Amino acid sequence: MSHRNRSKLDLKEIGLRIRGLRGNIRQEELASQLDVSQGQLSKVEGGKVPPTLELLMGVANKFGKSLDWIVRGED
Repeated sequence: MSHRNRSKLDLKEIGLRIRGLRGNIRQEELASQLDVSQGQLSKVEGGKVPPTLELLMGVANKFGKSLDWIVRGED
């Protein structure tokens, strides 16, 4: 695999990891805690839009995960 392919973000996988971390928390509740709209969180979880750095950092801090794990699935 070339370096170029490894650096491409898989938005669907990022969204699935965030969705998995959310667990039983309602989207509205987590979105409020992260200071984003429910619609924005829904689009991120669905892989339709990339998460902002602020959203990624909020998720990482809330759930005790590394940015590497959220973005690439690696610790």
